[in-house]
Amino acid sequence: MRALRKARKVSLRDMQAKTGIDRGHLSRLERGLAGASDDTIRRYALALDVPTAAITHDR
Repeated sequence: MRALRKARKVSLRDMQAKTGIDRGHLSRLERGLAGASDDTIRRYALALDVPTAAITHDR
């Protein structure tokens, strides 16, 4: 998830604004310290304008 976000040059602050998900939680998701619900994955993918498969493929 982090690599995809960084490739798109989107900061965690921007992701928080786009998804409504707390930056700390986003960071934990990207580091594999927290699990992501289907809704979180969908919101993350929408924020980066990628299909959800682009997010779930890395899991």
